[in-house]
Amino acid sequence: MKKLGGVRAPHLKNTASCVPVVMPVPAEVKLPMSMHAGKPAKPIVAVGDQVKVGQVIGEADGFVSSPVHASVSGMIKSIDTLDGIKGEKAVTITIASDGLQTPWEGIAPPQVTNLAEFLDAVRNSGVVGLGGAGYPTAPKFTLKESVVLDYILINGAECEPFITSDTRTMVDSIDYVWDGVLLMQKYLKPKNIIICIEDNKPEPIKLFKALCAKSGFDGTSVSVRVLPSLYPQGERKVLVYNVTGRIVPEGGRLPDVGCIVVNCTTVATFAKFIKTGNPLVSKCVTVDGSAVKEPKNVIVPLGTLVCELFKFCGGLKDDVQKITLGGPMMGAAIPNLDVPIPIVKITGAVLAFSAKDAEVPEPTPCIKCGRCLEQCPMSLMPPYIEEAFELRKPELLKKFKLGMCAECACCAFTCPAKRPLVQVMTLAKDMLWNWEQAEKAKAASAAEKKEAK
Repeated sequence: MKKLGGVRAPHLKNTASCVPVVMPVPAEVKLPMSMHAGKPAKPIVAVGDQVKVGQVIGEADGFVSSPVHASVSGMIKSIDTLDGIKGEKAVTITIASDGLQTPWEGIAPPQVTNLAEFLDAVRNSGVVGLGGAGYPTAPKFTLKESVVLDYILINGAECEPFITSDTRTMVDSIDYVWDGVLLMQKYLKPKNIIICIEDNKPEPIKLFKALCAKSGFDGTSVSVRVLPSLYPQGERKVLVYNVTGRIVPEGGRLPDVGCIVVNCTTVATFAKFIKTGNPLVSKCVTVDGSAVKEPKNVIVPLGTLVCELFKFCGGLKDDVQKITLGGPMMGAAIPNLDVPIPIVKITGAVLAFSAKDAEVPEPTPCIKCGRCLEQCPMSLMPPYIEEAFELRKPELLKKFKLGMCAECACCAFTCPAKRPLVQVMTLAKDMLWNWEQAEKAKAASAAEKKEAK
């Protein structure tokens, strides 16, 4: 079977063998209510309230939403609207830590005996797509009766350079990942569960193959699929095609082709909650890059500021030029460390680069070589999209199927002219969305006028 396009980005998995270390509790944490896709959580605490670790401070506000739990014990210092890393505004709760990390009295393993209780537990755990997508997991598991679930793909590809936090989950928390496999097998009843791991991660491959070999399953095949190290192997539609051969249609969802993709750390997180009652309040984060003095994997309370995380890793070198939240391919750059950017649920890595590694080459005119078309996993035409964007032609953006772009940056990575293609894709999506909303408004207005006549 032909594989979808991609690039052979350097692995740079420098911290793969670094067992995560626990960071001391910071003086305060800032917890945005929108650490997930969908509707932000709704604050249910007030300034001056005392809270404990694991206590709900923001309740899910709708079906596609997720609760937020206190990651430290202490007092609610403020509830503000702050700017996020991409300029979006989010209601954010700041907790002044008392340093005690007192657990909330209400923490207890939930009762899970049927599908409804399983979905409630997943929702209450606060878990979302921890690989970066951020989509709440409970809605993903809530399937229509007509869906025949052939595959659950556990995403352990972790194909971006530098990031190793999922790798550490598959090694250090393998028991929780396996518990999650058993829970999904019991309540979601898929025909197949496939643990998908790239071939540059031999230790997790060996561990999971051993578990699969000695375990018996009733009605579900559980196996390990070793994949070539090719970015963006972990992108959900790419993973579905490369493992099952099924194509997710434009505008379609994975369950439409009988599949679900769930990140390995997401699996471990809801399994841990069901076993212990402890919700998502901390995250393993890879801290690396040429400007970091002591690269390592760190278990950090959610809401910890990035600057505090760097301090724990020995600080930054003098020639630091660029800092990203997330990987070098799909992460977002931080303007500077004076901006209070917190670690959130989807943060897998914080990277800092020296001036040499962060240098942005000057773009030159497109030479029509076609490399971006060859490497795009969605078979899009980036030069055409770039031209349509520059001409301000949103109808052409729709024609060229911009909505299928995963913003994986393969086009920019492979471009010999160093065109800023992924930035164009992001901005073009905003243009297309605004145009589509305007077109819908026009159509609705025309329909109202017609009905009035």
